[in-house]
Amino acid sequence: MANENQSLVVKHNALINASYSLTLVEQRLILLAVVKLRQATHNDELDHLAFDKPVVIHVSDYASTFGVANSTAYETLKDACKTLFERRFSFVEPRPKGSANITTRWVSYISYIDDTSTIEFTFAPHVTPLVTYLEEHFTSYDIEQVAQLKSSYAVRLYELVIAWRVKGKTQKIAVLELRSKLGVEPNQYETMEAFKRRVLNVAIKQINDNTDIILEYEQHKKGRQITHFSFSFKHKKKPIDSTSKVVDRDPTTADMFLEGLTDKQLTRAVHSKKFIADYNGLVSAQNPANQSSGAWVAHMVEWLKKDPSNFTKRPIKEYLDDEQAPKF
Repeated sequence: MANENQSLVVKHNALINASYSLTLVEQRLILLAVVKLRQATHNDELDHLAFDKPVVIHVSDYASTFGVANSTAYETLKDACKTLFERRFSFVEPRPKGSANITTRWVSYISYIDDTSTIEFTFAPHVTPLVTYLEEHFTSYDIEQVAQLKSSYAVRLYELVIAWRVKGKTQKIAVLELRSKLGVEPNQYETMEAFKRRVLNVAIKQINDNTDIILEYEQHKKGRQITHFSFSFKHKKKPIDSTSKVVDRDPTTADMFLEGLTDKQLTRAVHSKKFIADYNGLVSAQNPANQSSGAWVAHMVEWLKKDPSNFTKRPIKEYLDDEQAPKF
């Protein structure tokens, strides 16, 4: 599995759509931790049932990922340790009868170790399931896409819109809801002019300059008052590498069929009897992804998305049309 992209940030959509306020450094720390959890999972280092194991982040990891000096990272991470433990956020959790509005801390504990220049912490119990072993209703993107964003609002806005990557546009979002999801405090940028100038316009410029999408917004009014915003975006065209060799592709190979498929469709394909029969042996017995069918399916969906060349035994459509396997 060495070819898998292990720099993906993967979050449940409940967390993507949650309301919270974090500084840029705190957001970056959370994103690095999510990536570290995935890397540990793929390397068979993480016991899926032992969520009390700490995530360890070295100052140099932070510095190299986000393009800052080690000395700067050292001081900013020490400061973040003092504040992240107190941060809380709210999200909606579906229940068999209705839904629960949950408020939780991000971390159960956090510490800075001077001798090793590392931070270690564990996610709070309600947070870990939102960032590991996701079978469906999740959003993923490469941490590289947000590494150069300097505004915490830009990071959050990118996450919110990229969850709509299949459609390329969001639904209408009420102004108060958008402010809450971006982490804008009630007493910040209270006028619409200030909100657009200091939050939206800054975030969109950074996203357009530094990520893989071009984003714009539309404002919706009731009378003369702006009540909602919606966002649309297009993926930037990748530059053509003139030195690369053009290879004729067999149209039955897996990656020819992945474009345009939703995570739900990929989950269905992976959970088919034929797919499991074809690829069940790819995951080692020691890998925590074998703890449950949900964990295995989520693991394989991510692998399929990032390295489809490993899955060429049949066209993806054949798996989509196949009978679903029982949970195992």
